Amino acid sequence: GDDENPAEYMLEVVTDPNVDWHEHWKNSAEFTAVENELYKINNEDKAKIAETTQEEEGSHSEFAMLFSSQLYSVTLRVFQQYWRTPSYILAKFILCIAAGLFIGFSFYDANVTQQGMQNVLYSLFMVGSLFSTVVQQIQPYFVTQRDLYEVRERPSKAYSWKAFILAQIIVEVPYQIISGLLMYACFFYPVVGIPSSERQILVMLFCIALFIYASTFAHMLIAALPNAETAAAFVVLLFAMSLIFCGVIQSPAALPGFWIFMYSVSFFTYWVKGMAAAMLWGRAVTCAPAELSIFNPPSGMTCGAYLKPYLKLAPGHLRNPSATSNCSYCALSSANQYLGPTAIEWSDRWANFGYLWVYIVFNITVTIALYWFFRARKMSGNKK
Repeated sequence: GDDENPAEYMLEVVTDPNVDWHEHWKNSAEFTAVENELYKINNEDKAKIAETTQEEEGSHSEFAMLFSSQLYSVTLRVFQQYWRTPSYILAKFILCIAAGLFIGFSFYDANVTQQGMQNVLYSLFMVGSLFSTVVQQIQPYFVTQRDLYEVRERPSKAYSWKAFILAQIIVEVPYQIISGLLMYACFFYPVVGIPSSERQILVMLFCIALFIYASTFAHMLIAALPNAETAAAFVVLLFAMSLIFCGVIQSPAALPGFWIFMYSVSFFTYWVKGMAAAMLWGRAVTCAPAELSIFNPPSGMTCGAYLKPYLKLAPGHLRNPSATSNCSYCALSSANQYLGPTAIEWSDRWANFGYLWVYIVFNITVTIALYWFFRARKMSGNKK
């Protein structure tokens, strides 16, 4: 009745020993309707899954977004982080400007004398010596980003580790291009002036490739290591071996037999070859007074007549062929003769540039492989 307590009424009904409520529910029309609805929903889901496109399948993967969307979003975020860290970017640019001007004016206006050509090679060696500094600028910043990812984003499955690694590499590239341009402008023109457009473009491309290589090399070494301090030890060792055996300090012919392989595998070998060819190849040599061989011809003969048979075979040139005394002979007539013993050829300039990009792609590939093997794989295993 209206005066009954609803709670007491429900208790009386459900505790009635004469009614099997389970059987009563299974035999009811409501049970049949619920079963039909569940069957319908189940079949609809199966049909949707069967018709799922490749893009929709990505939504059922480990991450909420497709990999391309992850990469775009993470790259954009890292760009914003770089933009909000001007001290890091300014440090790169100031290093390139200051070091470039210092090297450029240390070897200012390197004449095409024997010493001048050696100065050009030494200037390249000095530019290469900045490699270690550029690498060690990048690694601490990467470690900070990696620590945040592994503590925060990876456990929450915000995005894939592959998107993280590639974003870090991609974002460095524009800044490395600018760094290469700054180094090129500050170092190249003070040393050799303004040569042909092709030579200027070649040197610019080689400078950019050097800095992009430095960033990928930095990521390759730090990818598997716990901190920047440990990576720095490997950087110094590998960098020193690469630069020492690049052919500037010792020509390939003068290297000990065991170490000749370092000349072939060093990135700086092909970088120096391309840069030196662009800066020196085809230029006429004018010996400085201290580099000339001075002698007197036999009485009654000019210097040209006396040395005529020799000059047919000799690589050098005679500065005063009509003189009858103090003949001035320069042992070289072209920079090509100076570059020959170091296997530097103008015809190899684009091949050398291509080799640089092989090293860059290799670094990126190894970076991904090392991070997966030493960090991503282990973290996945720990979760299982």
